[in-house]
Amino acid sequence: MATDQNEEEGGYRWLNQYERTWEVIQEDAEGSLQTVVDEISHRTKRRRLMGRSSNIRLGMMRHLFVVVDMSRAMEEADLKPSRLASSVKLLEDFITEYFDQNPISQIGLIVTRNKRAEKITELSGNPQLHTSSLRKAASKACTGEPSLQNAMEVAIQSLRHMPSHASREILILFGSLTSCDPGDIHETIQTLQQQNIRCSVIGLAAEVRVCRTVCSETQGSYGVILDERHYKELLMQHVIPPVAKVDTEAALIRMGFPQHLSSGPPSLCMCHLDVNGGVKGFSTSGYFCPQCKSKYCDLPVECKVCGLTLVSAPHLARSYQHLFPLPQFTERDLPAIEDNQNIRQNHCFACQKEFTENAVYRCPQCEHLFCMDCDIFIHDSLHSCPGCIATPQGEG
Repeated sequence: MATDQNEEEGGYRWLNQYERTWEVIQEDAEGSLQTVVDEISHRTKRRRLMGRSSNIRLGMMRHLFVVVDMSRAMEEADLKPSRLASSVKLLEDFITEYFDQNPISQIGLIVTRNKRAEKITELSGNPQLHTSSLRKAASKACTGEPSLQNAMEVAIQSLRHMPSHASREILILFGSLTSCDPGDIHETIQTLQQQNIRCSVIGLAAEVRVCRTVCSETQGSYGVILDERHYKELLMQHVIPPVAKVDTEAALIRMGFPQHLSSGPPSLCMCHLDVNGGVKGFSTSGYFCPQCKSKYCDLPVECKVCGLTLVSAPHLARSYQHLFPLPQFTERDLPAIEDNQNIRQNHCFACQKEFTENAVYRCPQCEHLFCMDCDIFIHDSLHSCPGCIATPQGEG
């Protein structure tokens, strides 16, 4: 009886080792839980940023093929409204973020259904082309079973011709628990290793042994989603350039920095030459290759005539921030800072909002304080500390 009384007073023994998270979550002043959910999301993102290492060699010029499973398993409604619809929506955001953070990289799309694999877009740096082709492919019915081997073989045929100094990657969004392959998939894995192709998989159902083997043998990552939020986190982790392999060659890359001319004789651009007979690309403005004078609408792009990589200075700057990331801010307790330094900074240095929590984030260089939202924004998008920029040199 004594044991029963202890269990009634202190709760069941099997509950003692679990944290009762539902008791921690509380509503805000307006009766909403969104504030708590956003805070949990921010802390998860901050932990991921803290795990990033600096001063390591990264694959800055990336060639990535995204393989989308469009088998019958993608019609399941565990992700609303379906796995395929949720994947397409998240992929559109991923493509936009990928080119924003990796402007000198390229993406290609492959779909697999009916035991076959089809390349719907070649490797290119045009996000509009990829999103429109993805929507068009997703409008068709999900049928049959996928084929991992066929999808990887299609990607290998294009990636094997990419320069050796570039990063070669395959990302597979896999919703099925089976794969119908025409041959020995271990031979395909050996080919991936020989070609220095890194293969990663995001599973939408459960862990599959063959996917785990492919990722471990090619130094890729493998994750199985819990919900749509977790799905987005796993997908966005592939925006950051991967660590370059040891045997990756180093080489000098020739690049051109074309000027944008807004006036001149009407001419056709090379990027729309094959679209509707080139009528869409007939204009008086554009970027002209400094080597062969070919015209293009957008940058970055690889010149179809002379093969020169055409970029702008901001594109290189956005790629540069991956090599030398902004130092992580240290989480401190606001009352402790006030007591130790006899100061009282009640407002975030960036957004000028008053601190509503005791936890603040301090830059290790300028020692200004920031709120959690600004900390995430600075490290995710701005990549420069406003306090360091505002402080004149020599006064830090």
